Amino acid sequence: MHPAYSVIFFTTLSGAGYGLLAVLGIGFLTDSLPPGTGFALASMTLCLGLITGGLLCSSLHLHHPERALLAFSQWRSSWLSREGVAALATFLPAGGLGLAMLFPSWFRWLGAASAIASILGAAVTVFCTAMIYASLKPVPQWRVSWGRLPLTPLVYFAFALAGGMLCQLVLLCLFTDAPAQMFIAANCAVLTLAWAVKMLYWRRIDSLVMPSLPDAIGLRGEWRRMRPFDPPHTEPNYLQKEMGYRIARKHRDMLRRLAWSGGGAVPIALLLAGAWLSEALWLASLPAALLLLAGTLLERWLFFAEAQHTSSLYYG
Repeated sequence: MHPAYSVIFFTTLSGAGYGLLAVLGIGFLTDSLPPGTGFALASMTLCLGLITGGLLCSSLHLHHPERALLAFSQWRSSWLSREGVAALATFLPAGGLGLAMLFPSWFRWLGAASAIASILGAAVTVFCTAMIYASLKPVPQWRVSWGRLPLTPLVYFAFALAGGMLCQLVLLCLFTDAPAQMFIAANCAVLTLAWAVKMLYWRRIDSLVMPSLPDAIGLRGEWRRMRPFDPPHTEPNYLQKEMGYRIARKHRDMLRRLAWSGGGAVPIALLLAGAWLSEALWLASLPAALLLLAGTLLERWLFFAEAQHTSSLYYG
C-alpha cells in the first residue's frame, strides 16, 4: 500500500510519547523517579509534546478535517474512533500525573490513581492504533500472528515501550548524575525484544501466499478457470494508486537491514559503550534515541509499503 507520511509520523511520535507516559507512571508508582521540578517539567513536556505532535500529524491525513469530530461517534464499531476517544481520555490522567510530579506535596493523593490510569490509557491507545490495521481482513500482512498472538499489536507495543524507555534514559542522563545500570540493561533488552518481534513479523509476511483472483471472489469448481478478459479500468484509479504500491525485493531487504541496524544494533552498541564509560552516557543516549526514532520511521514506512490489499488482484 502507498505509505502515508502523516500516519507514519503519527504512529512513531505518539507511540514514543505513550511509551514515555507509561514508563513515567511505572516510575511514579515504584518511587524511582528523580525528585525536582526540572525532571518533572521536562519529562511531561516531552511526553505530551510527542503525543500532541503525533495527533496533529494524523490530522494531516484527513481529506475533510472539518468532519474529524464525527469519527468519535463511531466508537462501537471503529478502531479509529476508539483510538481517538482513548487518546483524548488519556490526557486527563496524564495531566494529573504531571501535577503530582511537579507539586508532590499538594497533589500526592492524585499521583497513584493518575499513574495507573495513565499506564492503562497509554496501553489502550497504542492497542487501538495497532488494531486499526490488524483488523483489516483485505490486508493479510497486517493480520499475521505467532500462534494465537497477533504480531501487529505486539510490534506497536514493543516499539512504543522501547521509545519511551530510551526517552526517559535521555532525561535521566540530563537530570541525574548516573542512571541505574539496571535501567540501561532494561533499555537494551527492550530494544532487542522490539526488533526480534519485528523480524518475526517480517519472517511471517515473507511466508504468506496471496490468494488468487478466483479465491478472492469466491469461485469454486470449474469456475476457477475463469480469467478476466479486459482490465477493470482503462485509466489508473484511486485503488491502483493507493493500494497497488510496489517495492522491489532488493530494496526491501536493504531497507530492512538499514532499519534494524540503524534503529536497533547501533543504539544498543551506543548504550553499552556509554554504560562502560559512565561519564559519556549522556553523549550516547541522545543519539541512540534519535536513531531509534529514525529506525522506527523506516520500519513504519515498510509496514505500509510491504502490505498488499487484495483489491490489487483485480488489476494484475
